[in-house]
Amino acid sequence: MNERLYLRSHRTVAAARQFTRDTLQAWGATDRPDDMLLCVSELATNALRYGVPPGRGYLLRLFGFEDATIRIEVHDGGPGFSRITGGPHGRGLTLVKALADEWGVLARTPGKVVWCEFRIGCP
Repeated sequence: MNERLYLRSHRTVAAARQFTRDTLQAWGATDRPDDMLLCVSELATNALRYGVPPGRGYLLRLFGFEDATIRIEVHDGGPGFSRITGGPHGRGLTLVKALADEWGVLARTPGKVVWCEFRIGCP
């Protein structure tokens, strides 16, 4: 597992992508990096837009499992539950659903964890 805490600023999205890119390279995970980086961008942006209260931040956690699964989690402390709305804004989770092999939302106190998983190296 590798994790990093980011302050409430849209400038952190690029830093979260770079942290993910560096972690994936260190783990030798070269399959589907563009999909994973786009999902990190969308989950971080979603957290900043809807889930991170003023004065707080979000936590990005990356897991590399022995079964060739990469899990991306974004933890925020805001109220509400992330969902796909189908409205004119907020297509980020629709992209995550389309790109990732699995995704979901878990409640935590306070806030939630939005996660997605990628099976890599699989035909």
